[in-house]
Amino acid sequence: MRVLIAYDGSKSAEAAIDDLVVAGLPSTGSAMVVSVAEVWLPPADSIDDTSEESSAYIESIIREHREKGERMLASASILAKHAATRVQAALRDWDVTSEATFGSPAWAILEAAESFNADLVIVGAQGHSVVSSFLLGSTSQTVLTEAKCSVRVARGKNELEPGLGRILIGFDGSKGASAAVAAVASRTWMRGTEVRLLTATEPSTPSSIGRFVTPIRKAFTETETIDEKWIAELADIALAKLRNKRVDARLHLCPGNPKDVLVHEAQVWGADAIFVGANAMGGRLARMLLGSTASAVAARAHCSVEVVRAHEQSKASNE
Repeated sequence: MRVLIAYDGSKSAEAAIDDLVVAGLPSTGSAMVVSVAEVWLPPADSIDDTSEESSAYIESIIREHREKGERMLASASILAKHAATRVQAALRDWDVTSEATFGSPAWAILEAAESFNADLVIVGAQGHSVVSSFLLGSTSQTVLTEAKCSVRVARGKNELEPGLGRILIGFDGSKGASAAVAAVASRTWMRGTEVRLLTATEPSTPSSIGRFVTPIRKAFTETETIDEKWIAELADIALAKLRNKRVDARLHLCPGNPKDVLVHEAQVWGADAIFVGANAMGGRLARMLLGSTASAVAARAHCSVEVVRAHEQSKASNE
């Protein structure tokens, strides 16, 4: 497994490293820590290439800007190396490297992830204030939306309690949900870890006309019942796959909007992480766009959220 960890020295970035020990990562793998200096560096030969007509003033500005950028890049390198040391302590048998680069943080991270051929990108949530409970940081949001691989928006706990974990998976029978199940099943969890497949069965609210048209309401109710049976059949397959990994896996059906239900149930249950497919409950355009549910849950959850993109989904989005 190849994991890229974005690090900027913030509290949320530190929390993302803390989160590694409860992410179920395998015992070995390759990890790269990337820190980005948010600056533009003029080419090294830009001063030499200036024409004779260029003023000394312009040359001095270019030189000063480059020197400032190089200092910022050096600071980013120090941050990355510091974080790599912490990552190595958490993932002892992993091959851990660090890299410093410059430019727009989000796009630099995405470029590094593609060059590294990452299976998973880990970013901090950048806080959880009243505002950020509805909006991720711009860098995290861009990475979450544009990445070609899975992305984990990590929210580490102040006190990490060793022992059994609790994992919540958004399950709606879609390919995205299957990818989320497969991701959890591929990880290494302690025996007895609890996993819940959560299906939000949002009830319909009949319109004014619907209140007087009994046959339509009856037909809709019958459709809902069939859907629940279909979900249960698909869930049996997913549960068997998870139980083979020695985890206690069960299906839960909850009424309500999936964007709200997943966040609420995770908090009430005390989940360590939520796994959702990139297109889970996301609509017909999910092959090209991040599902609205995945985005909303990643922004509002109290715990870490991993948005899973299967390899075949990534390839399809590039076609």
